[in-house]
Amino acid sequence: MPPLFKVCAADAGVTALLGVSPTRLFPFDDAPQNVAKPYAVFQVLNGLPENYLDEPPDIDEWNIQVDIYADSVKSATEVLRALRRALEPHCYITRLGRTGTEPRTQLKTTGFDVSWSYTTQ
Repeated sequence: MPPLFKVCAADAGVTALLGVSPTRLFPFDDAPQNVAKPYAVFQVLNGLPENYLDEPPDIDEWNIQVDIYADSVKSATEVLRALRRALEPHCYITRLGRTGTEPRTQLKTTGFDVSWSYTTQ
């Protein structure tokens, strides 16, 4: 899998908003209870190897969804911008997600998907 967390955790713009030790970017469904806001989660939507007839694949194409949760629209938007700036040199943003309010927690949400070609060797 591509180093999404590593790239984001090394970016000063991201860590200014999501912190360090830990950076509040978690695998989907792995954010701690009562985590500080804002935070983001990511999940693999799918992956596809670049198959060849005469040799094993050397590149996989990963599609990853990133969701952001914050106390305000402004904060969610700032995190979205920082994550995009960190990730876009490495992959393509393929979808900007809908915005809204999570009904149970009333947190503001937004997100995006990336497509990342990552070398397997």
